Amino acid sequence: MYREQPERIRALVQEDRVHRDLYLSQELFELEQEHFFANTWTYLGHASQVPNAGDYLTQDIAGRPLMMVRQADGGIRVMFNRCAHKGSQLVSDSCGNTGKFFRCPYHAWSYKLDGSPLAVPIKAGYEGTRLKECESGQGLSAVPGVAVYRDFVFVRLSSQGRSFEDYFGEALQSIDNLVDRSPVGKLTLAGGAMRNIIHCNWKMYLENINDTVHPLSTHESATRAANALWADKAPDAPKPMAMEQILPFGAGYEFFDNMGGRVLPHGHSVLGTRFSIHSSYARLGDYEDAMRAAHGEEKATQILTRSPQNSVLFPSLSVKGSPQAIRVIRPLAANRTLVEAWAFRAEGAPELLFERALSYNRLVFSPMSVVAHDDVHLFESMQKGLKAEGNEWISLHRDHRPGPDGAGELAPQDVNGTSELLMRNQFRAWADFMTLRMGATA
Repeated sequence: MYREQPERIRALVQEDRVHRDLYLSQELFELEQEHFFANTWTYLGHASQVPNAGDYLTQDIAGRPLMMVRQADGGIRVMFNRCAHKGSQLVSDSCGNTGKFFRCPYHAWSYKLDGSPLAVPIKAGYEGTRLKECESGQGLSAVPGVAVYRDFVFVRLSSQGRSFEDYFGEALQSIDNLVDRSPVGKLTLAGGAMRNIIHCNWKMYLENINDTVHPLSTHESATRAANALWADKAPDAPKPMAMEQILPFGAGYEFFDNMGGRVLPHGHSVLGTRFSIHSSYARLGDYEDAMRAAHGEEKATQILTRSPQNSVLFPSLSVKGSPQAIRVIRPLAANRTLVEAWAFRAEGAPELLFERALSYNRLVFSPMSVVAHDDVHLFESMQKGLKAEGNEWISLHRDHRPGPDGAGELAPQDVNGTSELLMRNQFRAWADFMTLRMGATA
């Protein structure tokens, strides 16, 4: 139906609406695995997850098994987790240390940490053969595109496409803000991942990250309960961390609209450019002094006062500078998505910053939390509801304006915090990268 039909795929994304097949079609999902995720830069992992030589991290991206490996010289290399001989995965654990080389568990072919051939059993049996001239004799295959930006590791599966810097552009400032909150510019993933498999399409979860209209209704019961507990307290009373983090979810439409957003090319965005639900966290004097000593008064103030609600590095990563947390979106099927929530420990910063990140992840992203439970229920309800007859389209009309917002790639621009242009931008990027090299007219 859609294979090698780029025009038909593009027609699913219109100026002010998208077709339900973007969420429901398993065929489109399989084409995403083949085309879309080959053309975009996807977050793989963080360098702190492989601190020592021989450390590895495995991850499937778009159905391809990959492994990120710390090299003896301190560099990072990303290769396909596939023996060049028969195709067995070299490592089956999610992480570990392979020592000074990889050894295939099937026939004991071995490779250096950089993937180059090291040894094969019964070596004499290959003399006079074409092994050295073919792919199997070259060692492990490297992922075509790899970029390490301030210890964040991204991959592009295609050998062609936009460079890392061109693809992300201004969006990388969100990573800068996250890392610069460490006075020495060093972050470490800590506390493990909070993982949640949701029975919905990955794009549904991703667009919700930019949806500021839903908290007032979706999370009404959680914020009502929090407000009831805090009702008799003085306005300036110090708040427990959980209250500090949950109460802003009940802010009105005007608050969310006025927080502002910024639309960036290629699906990226920043939500909460003026302020956000994270802007009112208690200040930490000693930490702010350390930041001023490290960065100077002006830059330290700029870093600490910039607290976007969410920054999306399309299509796989959502960043929160304060609290220091990220979400990673891992598509599994048309109706199944794995969401990982990670917390960072900032070197040179008080432990309270790390505790905030852990607390926020538990409070908001845990499938057992009062916030995520609401979202998950509605995502799965939407995935089912879209099968209903009579209307095959999803509305994205809010704040749609003919003209510059009509078609084509958008230049960076500021919008109000409830604008659905933030979401329309994601779907435009999806259509562009999905059809980039598909068919003769792509």
